[in-house]
Amino acid sequence: MGPISFSRPRIQLLLLILGILITGTILTSSSHHYWGTFENDPHPPHPPHPPHRERTPEELMFDKLAIIFPINDNTDMQFYRNTWMRDYLYPVCDWEEPGCKIVCNRTSTYRTLDQKTFCFSREMKHYSNKEFFIKLDDDSFVDKDYVHYLMRNSTGSRKPVYISDHTRFGDRGNPDTLHRVLYGNGKFYMFNFQLVKCLDVDFTYNGPRNEDAVFGGMVTSGCGEQNVVFIQEDDDKIWHKKYEYKNKYIDLAHIKNH
Repeated sequence: MGPISFSRPRIQLLLLILGILITGTILTSSSHHYWGTFENDPHPPHPPHPPHRERTPEELMFDKLAIIFPINDNTDMQFYRNTWMRDYLYPVCDWEEPGCKIVCNRTSTYRTLDQKTFCFSREMKHYSNKEFFIKLDDDSFVDKDYVHYLMRNSTGSRKPVYISDHTRFGDRGNPDTLHRVLYGNGKFYMFNFQLVKCLDVDFTYNGPRNEDAVFGGMVTSGCGEQNVVFIQEDDDKIWHKKYEYKNKYIDLAHIKNH
C-alpha cells in the first residue's frame, strides 16, 4: 500500500473540524461541571437563588406595629403565637424569660396592674421605629384586616390618635387627676407613636387604680385631651373572652395563656 497523502485543503478542513469538536467539549464540560470529576474545584456551583419577592405594602405597614400584651406568670401564649399576631407580639412579662420583650420585675395582681401599665408605657417611648401600638388583654382578639384599615386611615398623623371604646372614669378620690378622665376599654386600645411621645409617665394619683383609667390619665396629663384624636372602635371586629366568627367558637377566657 502506498503512503496516504493529504492535500493542503483537506488538512485545513480536518483542523477546522477538530477545533470545533474541542471547543464544544470545553463549553459542555464547563456548563455541566464535568471538570470536577477530575480535580477538586475550588468554586463549586451555587444553587440558583430563589426569585426575589417584593414585600407588599401591607407587610411593610405591619412592620410598624407592636402589640403590647401584658401577661401574668410568664405563660407561653401558645394560642396567640399561632395567630396573625405572632410576628408583632410584645409580651409584657413579670420576670425575664425567652420571648419576653418588656420585663417589669413585678408580680401581676389586680393591685399592681396600674404599675405594669407605667412599666410598658415607659418602654414604648424607646420604640421610635414603630408607628402604631395595640394594647390587648390576654383574653381578647382583633381582626387583622380591621387593624390594617385603622393603620391606613391614621398613618402619618401628626396628632396623637387613641382608638378604643372610650368611657369616663369617675374617681372622687383623685378629683384633680383621674376623675372624669376619658380612657379606653382594656380589652383593646390602639394608638400611635405621637401619643406615646406625650404620655406622662410620671403621672401621680392616689392608688392603686384601674390600669386602663391610669393610661387615660397619662394621656390627658401629658397630651391634653383636646389635642388627641379619639376614634370609636368597631366592636364587631374585636372579641373579648369569646371568639365567635367564621364558624369558629373559642372560649378565650379559658385558653391557657394566663
